[in-house]
Amino acid sequence: MDPQQQQAFNQFAGLGAGVILFALLFGLAAIAFVVFLFWRIFTKAGLSGPLALLTLLWPIGPLINLCILAFSDWKVVPTPYSGLTPYPPPGYPPAAPPSYPPSGYPPQGPTA
Repeated sequence: MDPQQQQAFNQFAGLGAGVILFALLFGLAAIAFVVFLFWRIFTKAGLSGPLALLTLLWPIGPLINLCILAFSDWKVVPTPYSGLTPYPPPGYPPAAPPSYPPSGYPPQGPTA
């Protein structure tokens, strides 16, 4: 192999190594984010947060996590009611509409 081909080969090898390193770092960040999300969901559901580490047992771990979340009893305290009433408060019934035609209609003019 001549030096020019060797230099091109080295450049492509470096490029490939950079792409693989970037993909590896991106994948690790994505896995860490998913573990963080499951951790938050488990703690908000009243379960133990470290159950989120089951996500690392790919591909069965996330399925186990979803089954735990779906079939366990969530120990969550309901939030207090916001105070909005679903229906208007009871009050007086609406007034009856005026009767039509009003009395005295048609107008009576002087009869001549």
